Amino acid sequence: MKHSAIAGLFITAAILASPAFAADKDLCAANIQKIDDFAASAPSLPESSLDNIKAAQEKSKAAQAAGNDKDCVEITTGIIKKMEIRDPTRN
Repeated sequence: MKHSAIAGLFITAAILASPAFAADKDLCAANIQKIDDFAASAPSLPESSLDNIKAAQEKSKAAQAAGNDKDCVEITTGIIKKMEIRDPTRN
């Protein structure tokens, strides 16, 4: 009885944890797309800002390729906040 209860807890924990990983993966991809769209449609950005965006794109895509969605989300969220400060009309 004890063993089946412990096994049940592990299975429940695994099931409950999976949507969190899927959410990070989806958020990572959506944020990368948002950054790509912003960079493509904002030609009036200063060169230094564009370089920062491109560096963040490369880091986030590398994190995504490595399967590190948590880092990807952190990188993309940070650059999106900066983009929104620069142009608050784009959300």
